[in-house]
Amino acid sequence: TRRSKQAKRSGIVHHTTLIVPGFHGSGPEHWQTWMESRLPDARRVTGIDWELPVLALWAAEVRREIDAAPGAVWIVAHSFGCLASVIAAADRPAKVAGLLLVAPAEPRRFSLFGTREQYPGGDSVAAALPAGQLGSPSLLVASRNDPWLAFPRAQELAERWGSRLVDAG
Repeated sequence: TRRSKQAKRSGIVHHTTLIVPGFHGSGPEHWQTWMESRLPDARRVTGIDWELPVLALWAAEVRREIDAAPGAVWIVAHSFGCLASVIAAADRPAKVAGLLLVAPAEPRRFSLFGTREQYPGGDSVAAALPAGQLGSPSLLVASRNDPWLAFPRAQELAERWGSRLVDAG
């Protein structure tokens, strides 16, 4: 874009904001859609079937978007999108400026092929997630009444990934 070319000439570092919705996507009234409409270099990750939460497929698409960005990216993820984003970010720490992880989904609620309700047997996606710090600054926002992730579990994940935890109440 014209603005990107001007930024390069002036020495301004270009950043892209990647919006990574969760299971079922983020509709027109969702806060991620609102944020995307207000950030000039924001774009939603594409190529994901929002109704099929398969972690490996989602993480591959986030990785693809990170690789396609002209510079470093800021990742703004929600719910199951947080899980895919931490995997992709851990694989591309030099390209990720930071992550905003809002209301991550409980990894144990998902199998490698979808939700536990759909695929009750087998391993959860918890073992596929990074075991240590992400390599990029991160902020994990959690609430105390989230039906998808208990607050003590959010605290565990934030500590594990080296994320600053924000208690949204």
